[in-house]
Order: sequence, then structure tokens, then C-alpha cells
Amino acid sequence: MQVLFIGDVFGKPGRSLVASHLPTIRNRFDFVIANAENAAGGFGLNEDSFETLTGAGVNVITLGNHTWDNREVLRLVDDERVLRPLNYPTGAPGRGWGTFRAGGESLTVLNAMGRVFMDALDDPFRAADEALDLAGDAPVFVDFHAEATSEKKALAWHLDGRVAAVIGTHTHVATADTRILPRGTAFQTDVGMTGPYDSVIGMDPVGPVQRFISKLPTRFAVAGGPSEMNAVAVTVSGKMATEVRRYRFRDGWSEGRFEGGEPL
Repeated sequence: MQVLFIGDVFGKPGRSLVASHLPTIRNRFDFVIANAENAAGGFGLNEDSFETLTGAGVNVITLGNHTWDNREVLRLVDDERVLRPLNYPTGAPGRGWGTFRAGGESLTVLNAMGRVFMDALDDPFRAADEALDLAGDAPVFVDFHAEATSEKKALAWHLDGRVAAVIGTHTHVATADTRILPRGTAFQTDVGMTGPYDSVIGMDPVGPVQRFISKLPTRFAVAGGPSEMNAVAVTVSGKMATEVRRYRFRDGWSEGRFEGGEPL
């Protein structure tokens, strides 16, 4: 099974790039997941973002700490294709994992959120263990939405040999530690962002720079200019990964590139 995981889709620039580029490569993958907690103007998920991403070929949308920023998400979390972090407190709308079929294959997708430098949610390690106890025999792909690299690596080692992949989101900066752990779990600390390239993690640099300098409230705006897609492609055989590669595509490129620079 070939799985493509697209990093944090940010605002209209990110949505537009997915809508224009993903259909050109979609037939090469059995399953596509995208983190879209910033898809609606940088904050949350709305119906237009949902329709754009699923219309482009995304099978499952995962979320994170901005899950509840847009009220429209409350009408979306009941859709089986939308997952919010499973370690939100009991009673939160939506669900944190599910098993899906695509291309004749089954894949369980699990969305969890870290606690270091983040909101104080329930334990993601324990929550992941409990979900795996309930899941069936399908391979499992984990989106771990977290800030601290140590927490992301720790969860990956904790789940090594039990899930096909643990790929991090949230920082919007792709890391160069793509690998397969000893027991067969693909891992990358952070997949990076899909959105405006000349930005501060998606926002026009003017606002964040002024806030850092003045420490005063400053209005942020989604940046313009060229966009870049950052993704991870994982080959799954049985329940484990056999290959994992970073994937990039930028406005103006004729084709996407894997980490070594070779075209897709």
C-alpha cells in the first residue's frame, strides 16, 4: 500500500496547492491523509476547506490544537473522514481514530496530540495504547500533532513494531530525520507545512516580527506568494513500513521531488 501524508495545510494558498497538484499524482497512491487544522485562514477547518481537500483526493483529514477554532468544524467532525486528536477529554465531539478502505486495502488512521508546550490534554501514550487495543488487523498510521521533538520521538519508539508510521505535525517545519525504526515503524519528527513559502509558518512575516519585537497584540494575515507542499510517502507491506521518503512540491516546479532531488 502506498500512503501519502500531507503536512499542515495552511489557508487558501495551501488548499489551492493541494487542489492543483494532488490530482496530478493521486493515482500513484492508494491512500492520502492531510492534516488540515489550519486550512481555514490559518485557524481550524471549515466546510469549504473540507470540500476542496476531499475533492482533490484526500481520504482522511486530521486536526490538532486548532480543531475548534472554526465553528463549522462542529458540523464536520461527525463525518468519518475527519479525525480530531483522540486524547481530548471524554465527551468531546468527533473521534480520534478510524479504519478506512481505499483501493481494496484497509488502513487505520490515528490522530493524537502532544502535551509538552501544548494544552494539557489526556495522556497521548495511554490513549494510543487504548485505541490500538480496539483497532483491528489493518496497518495503523499515526499523525502525532506535537511541539516537542522529544515527545514525538518517544511516542514513535513506544509504538515501534505496532504501527506502520508515526509522522509528526504542528511545527510547520519539515525535519530531516526520515527513517524506519528497528521494528518497522516509519518515522519523521515533522512533515512540514503545505502553504505560503515566504512566511513565518504560514503568516505574512510582518505580523509575527512585530509581535516578537513589541510584545503587543498584532494582527496576523495569511501570507501570499508561492506555496510549497511538504509530505511523506510511506510504503506499507503487511502491517509495517518498508520505505519512507520526504516529498516536496513548490509553485513553479514542473514535478515533485523526493528528498534526494529525484522527480516523482
